[in-house]
Amino acid sequence: MRQFLTRLGRSGPAKVALPASTPRVLLGAALGAGTAGLLAAQASPAKAEQGQVYLAELDKRIRAVEVFQAEGLHSAFVFIKPHAVTDKVKQLVQERFSTEGIGIVSQGVIPAEKIDKDMLIDTHYGAIASRAMKQKPSELVVQKKSQDEFQAAFGLSWDDALQKGEVYNLTDGAAKLGISMDDLGRKYDKLKKGTDMLKFGGGFYCGKVDGIYVINGFYAKMRSQFTVPGECIYFYEVQWDPNRLCWADFRGQVLGGTDPKTADPTSLRHGIFKAWTELGLKSEPTTGENGLHASASPFEALAERTNWLGKSPEKDFYGKAMLSLGIPMSTILSWSEDPAVMFQGKKQSLFDLLEDLNSRECLKKSVDILGGK
Repeated sequence: MRQFLTRLGRSGPAKVALPASTPRVLLGAALGAGTAGLLAAQASPAKAEQGQVYLAELDKRIRAVEVFQAEGLHSAFVFIKPHAVTDKVKQLVQERFSTEGIGIVSQGVIPAEKIDKDMLIDTHYGAIASRAMKQKPSELVVQKKSQDEFQAAFGLSWDDALQKGEVYNLTDGAAKLGISMDDLGRKYDKLKKGTDMLKFGGGFYCGKVDGIYVINGFYAKMRSQFTVPGECIYFYEVQWDPNRLCWADFRGQVLGGTDPKTADPTSLRHGIFKAWTELGLKSEPTTGENGLHASASPFEALAERTNWLGKSPEKDFYGKAMLSLGIPMSTILSWSEDPAVMFQGKKQSLFDLLEDLNSRECLKKSVDILGGK
């Protein structure tokens, strides 16, 4: 649509092929008004400047259409995890989507070799992976409440632990102990939450292993699940009407909670848990291997389409809406890594702030976050 403006300004009105999903009535009104005004301006050279005014108005109307379109459509990225990729699980998922009025836009296989080579899973897990693989502990934001819990559990302050060089990310911790990341991950998995492992925030854990403190040591196992040669994920790009199914219910009732054993009894995750042998799985699903993943918000869905499907935000309907609302591309790309952002007087996870919001509310809150409200 933006190309239409350029062509219209240079050489008069031209026919443009429009996507089938574009709201025709609104777009027709926008283009009709703008074209008529511009032709009137072109008829008189003295009114050339007026033509620019009409172009600006046309651009404004198109932006409104793009926001309207995004507000009226939910689109998520869903994938079956490697341990659960069987024909029977695919059938179960597709039948549930059909029942819920969820349409499949695209689907297919992404092999483990590509996931590993292109670091798709590291990008996917964003801050979780970054804390484990890239960021140094001194660079992390640890809230006072978490620092107090650290001191109560381990008998020294967070700052003292940093100064003594006793806190490591997964990569450096494995090197310090002289073991592989997988070996460290196995030790980490044996820790007890609230005793020798603490949760600092969403996807942010600190555990004590062999005398040192390790950030997100669990990520070793998470990553290995997706990078075994010969394995794959099976993805679905899906869309549905927000008036029929809100995002919170899509995740809570259709997908199901993280623990498949205690997830909603009607959810896909619980269904896979109950019938894992009949569905062809090799072992009982767990919290880590829980069958499926699905986007936690409309914005996370945009970030996941960009990562897994190679789509550019400016060509994605939701990305267009964010740009139309004045959210810069640089911000969209930065937010895709789940940074800590200042909101309501404190730094918080961007993903946590937008989790389970419907498209309209997610766009509005994104603007509020950008504005520092």
